[in-house]
Amino acid sequence: MRRRKRVRASVLAGASMLALGFACSGAEAAPDAAPTEQQLADYIAAGVQRGEPVAGTGSACTSGSGAGSGNGSGDCYGGSGSSSGSSGGRSSDTVGYGPSMTSWVAAFGYGVANPDATPPGANDWNCKPTAEHPRPVVLVHGTWMNAYNGFAYMGQPIKDAGFCTFTLNYGRSDLIQGGGLGSILPGTMGTGYIQDSAKQLSAFVDRVLAATGAGQVDIVAHSQGGPMSGWYTKYEGGAAKVHNMITFGATNHGTSLDGIGALGRAINNLGIDVLGLVEIFVGHAGIQQTIGSDFINQLNAKGDTVPGIDYTVVGTRYDEITNPMELTFLTAGPGAHVNNILLQDGCEQDVSDHLTMMYSPRALSIALRALDPAKFSQLQCTFNPWVVGGGGSL
Repeated sequence: MRRRKRVRASVLAGASMLALGFACSGAEAAPDAAPTEQQLADYIAAGVQRGEPVAGTGSACTSGSGAGSGNGSGDCYGGSGSSSGSSGGRSSDTVGYGPSMTSWVAAFGYGVANPDATPPGANDWNCKPTAEHPRPVVLVHGTWMNAYNGFAYMGQPIKDAGFCTFTLNYGRSDLIQGGGLGSILPGTMGTGYIQDSAKQLSAFVDRVLAATGAGQVDIVAHSQGGPMSGWYTKYEGGAAKVHNMITFGATNHGTSLDGIGALGRAINNLGIDVLGLVEIFVGHAGIQQTIGSDFINQLNAKGDTVPGIDYTVVGTRYDEITNPMELTFLTAGPGAHVNNILLQDGCEQDVSDHLTMMYSPRALSIALRALDPAKFSQLQCTFNPWVVGGGGSL
């Protein structure tokens, strides 16, 4: 109920604009009644299920695949109304190593200039898990990021803690493939359809398991990496291959993007394609992460979790991307354990935002505790600046 009220507030200002738009939509036929504020809030909070016609439009997704179908991918990757670009994209291995970084800004710049760089500590393909740490760790970056600038801070400490650590660049899509204008920049990845990226993650995890001889992996994921890994465990055979799922700022239930994405999704769900235009700029993956998208609905259609996986879900009060921030948290289903953590709980001086939380000593200590609670039971608490990020300092 609290989530619905917060989301509803993000669209109230646009309700009158929507009513005007519907009133002017056609001169020859009487338009449908303008949606009420409550209807808009309900559409955004609950979403429109795949294949379900939207009231007043008569439209429906034609795919017969839905959540729980085995792959769940279907023919409606873009969700209601999204139509720009084509399916495509690929993953790639990292090449060479970049330096350790404590500042997100510096790491992002290095990652743009060196898009294929490996974050320190990752991708030693000769590493063999130990009895103490039998599962390799797979690091999964977020939208418009890459393996390097996603984990230039966390990669080496996780390796130094005794874990075999691996990562990939996924969702490499150009403008024609629907990656959005951001994909023109080198190092901007995670822009292709999330279902395609989950298949890429699946192939990579299988490589890691084959190389290390392990039976399962642990995943540390940021932003889109959370729901993408969730799709992998639900629909791409990953459930039996993942033990720990540790996410930071994950868009697990979508995001309002400060209300803009939510408003656009509401308009789309009512039959007017505005997100198709936005998709040209932000790419397929960006649109798929809005509240009520076809992807988000399918991802959570049968509950937030998968049996047998332990989830550690970290959100920050200052997240400007995954908002409302509570949308990142999960509810445990049968056979799963969920630990939802607010980064500022017990550490108000950490003011990390969506991006700089990956450069927060406290966030790193939370990841290590989830990976090995006996050895890394203590959480750090230091100041970590908003926007810039500094590994605990300016």
